[in-house]
Amino acid sequence: MADVKTFVPAPDRAPPSSAVGPIAWIRDNLFGSIGSSIATLVFFYLFFSYVPPFVEWALINANWTGSDRSVCEANAAGACWTFINVRLEQILFGLYFASNPDELWRPTLIFILFFALLLPLLFEKTPGKKWLTIALLGVFPVVFYFVVYGGYFGISQSNTTQWGGFLLTFALAFVGILLALPIGILLALGRRSELPVIRSICVIYIEFWRGTPLITILFMASVMLPLFFPAGVEFDKVVRAMIGITLFQSAYTAEAVRGGLAAIPKGQSEAAMALGLGYWRRTVFITLPQALKISIPSIVNTFIALFKDTSLVSIIGLLDLLNMAQTTARSMEWKGYDIEAFLFAGFVYWAFCYGMSRYSQNLERKLDTNRRN
Repeated sequence: MADVKTFVPAPDRAPPSSAVGPIAWIRDNLFGSIGSSIATLVFFYLFFSYVPPFVEWALINANWTGSDRSVCEANAAGACWTFINVRLEQILFGLYFASNPDELWRPTLIFILFFALLLPLLFEKTPGKKWLTIALLGVFPVVFYFVVYGGYFGISQSNTTQWGGFLLTFALAFVGILLALPIGILLALGRRSELPVIRSICVIYIEFWRGTPLITILFMASVMLPLFFPAGVEFDKVVRAMIGITLFQSAYTAEAVRGGLAAIPKGQSEAAMALGLGYWRRTVFITLPQALKISIPSIVNTFIALFKDTSLVSIIGLLDLLNMAQTTARSMEWKGYDIEAFLFAGFVYWAFCYGMSRYSQNLERKLDTNRRN
């Protein structure tokens, strides 16, 4: 009887380091082709040529303390963040609150309240999110008006023409976003309406405001808006800017929502009609929630653009965050520190825009029903 040979399988061996691991990743992603290799080398050259000197200037050799420019002049090799530290109240809150130190608690309280309501909404398991949202969108604007504007409950009335800095940017963007969303939804529904009159009015409104530059709208709101109201009815520049921004933003929001409505399959409405649901019930409970979910990236994109476009209010004499930082850097006491002013303003813009972007992405993932299946 022939001997039966037993075959023992070879032990599993790890793949070579050239096929997996960091070496393979670097070869495939950074040096996968001649063009990719050239781009990688150029990137590393620019990175090591500019980033280390910038870090050294902005952080290592920077001036952080002091009360006047003499500290920065003694150490000219670094950034003068002393200027930001000294003029921080003016850059954040504007001339009125910076010149009245006893009133600084008002904008400070408002921002503390805003973040106290907003931050819990960023966590998925926060209890009572519905009530926090209602407080943020419904109660907070009222508190903002009574505390910052004043004139009630023993609080002195502030001069809105002296509002400025981040406080003005925040107020314009928040009001624009808060009012433009519901108006934009109604305009989007009206543009898809089967009633010719309503559809025509919404189309004319949307196309007019989308075809007009925001800087022109702000100028016209400041100059011509009072002419449309009876004698004795006056609005200050801040309110006029809010009205112009809301009208402008609502048109872009309407188009974003309309895109979401167009993406809903027609069978959704037909199924709702077969169940006997009327127009408003099938719109509110079926088509509109799906459209808003689809439109989240576009809507947030318009909100981010609005937040940055608030700098255009300088055309009507208002000093937002960017213009207030520029103005303070060109004062006699701190003339010549424009770079620090622009970097600080840019960082604030980036922080809020990035926060809105990340929150919208988290909201998209949470509402992505396809991913759950």
